Amino acid sequence: MNCTRNLKIEQVTEQTLVIGMDIAKHKHYAAMVDERGRELKKPFPVLQSRIGFEQFYASIEEAKKVFGKTEVIVGIEPTGHYWLNLAYFLEEKGIPLVMVNPMHVKRSKELDDNLPTKHDAKDARIIAKLVKDGRFSYPRILHEVEAELRAGSTFRESLITERNAVHNQMIRWTDRYFPEFTQVFPSFGKIALAVLEKTPFPNEIVDQTVEELIERYRQSEGLKCPQKPK
Repeated sequence: MNCTRNLKIEQVTEQTLVIGMDIAKHKHYAAMVDERGRELKKPFPVLQSRIGFEQFYASIEEAKKVFGKTEVIVGIEPTGHYWLNLAYFLEEKGIPLVMVNPMHVKRSKELDDNLPTKHDAKDARIIAKLVKDGRFSYPRILHEVEAELRAGSTFRESLITERNAVHNQMIRWTDRYFPEFTQVFPSFGKIALAVLEKTPFPNEIVDQTVEELIERYRQSEGLKCPQKPK
């Protein structure tokens, strides 16, 4: 482990511009330090947009000239999916991106000014200093089919969660207002959903004939032949 960290530390030399970024939904903050953690430029905002990223890249190129740097490394604390656009942009520009552990950021805050408070500029500086100390990991940025599979898998999981929530609500409301429902329909199949759609309460069924109910349920999409015994 020490050997691995030493290799990471060796990547940050006198020629390296170290940038720490605090990631947010609409506006990130970036801080630039040298290999010893000395602040080279006051933390500044980076808009979450193509224009904002291009301006950020221009700031990097300018800083390299001003401070005599030839290499750049950008470190972030992963925040949801908000870092992905930046990651693809930096990859396009050939700038390496690394990640720091959120717990390390949290523990390092008090070392900076004895305060555990959250502040975008402060967090960006802390992230930059963790990077220059070799306390980072390399993210795996997915492309093409892999990226689409990951997005599809995430979307599928959210749909399953949403479906389960709706299913539980249906059970709760039928138990409360129509407890006899599950004696006829143990699961929510097509005809069960048609019944809930057209006659969600017992008082809407009690005065109806079988034929009237069948005709009513036929109006539901995908249910042309309701089962008379049900």
